[in-house]
Amino acid sequence: MPVQKPTSGSLFMVVAPSGAGKSTLVNALLKQEPAIKLSISYTTRAPRPGEEHGREYYFTDVEDFLKRQAEGEFLEWAEVHGQLYGTPLHEVEDLMKQGYVVLLDVDVQGGASVRQLRPDAVSVFIHPPSLEALRQRLGRRGTDQPEVVETRLQNAPGELAQYQLYDYLVVNDNLDQAVA
Repeated sequence: MPVQKPTSGSLFMVVAPSGAGKSTLVNALLKQEPAIKLSISYTTRAPRPGEEHGREYYFTDVEDFLKRQAEGEFLEWAEVHGQLYGTPLHEVEDLMKQGYVVLLDVDVQGGASVRQLRPDAVSVFIHPPSLEALRQRLGRRGTDQPEVVETRLQNAPGELAQYQLYDYLVVNDNLDQAVA
């Protein structure tokens, strides 16, 4: 059943460590729910193959990112695995004013910031079925250097332990069930 567009929007965030399948779930949800709009984040990391500026992220350099951060343009921002990520506040506010459910696709650091700043946000934590599954997913993705994958795997246990801080937990071991 499609989500009805409310008269004023709401904030919904999907949080997970790298490789848990968050982006796959988010993209599937966006395809089936037109009342949900994704807030596109800024990042200083380079685009991965197939990614486009303004679709997956707003790709920028460190200088521009830090200028935006200093001017208060981000709802939240964090340094994650050596790169900067931030959610543009104006985009979230504009979409909410239009009555959309605004979806944030954020990492665990971003999730913690949003929970503090916007306790009204509904939060869902995506958990992989195991650390080994996470390792395999990161390896299959093939978008990161081995040392980046290892850093992400080293950080994963601490990130995964935070699941209990979120409103809902989804174990992503079956894509159709996880999307539902």
